[in-house]
Amino acid sequence: MTRIAPADTVDLARLGQEHQLVRLRDALILLGVNAELRDNNTALMVHRPAPGLPVWVFVGYGGGSYSWQNANKRHPVDDPHGAAAVLADHVAR
Repeated sequence: MTRIAPADTVDLARLGQEHQLVRLRDALILLGVNAELRDNNTALMVHRPAPGLPVWVFVGYGGGSYSWQNANKRHPVDDPHGAAAVLADHVAR
């Protein structure tokens, strides 16, 4: 038997990921890096200061890490300011 969740059910895991992405976006903005939530708040698009493709950041690894560059780069979600510093350096190259 397949259960169907009620329409007003809240996905707490997704809300947690959104919260982590908002924290990272805010930390990036403090560093002067342009970043915006995208894809229904499931991804953060970080713009480069010079022309080039943006960097897409997701919350992965069970909600424990920010990941980007096809998950080759990761940083713990409990350190959004450290992740912002690493990302700011990454997009500046």
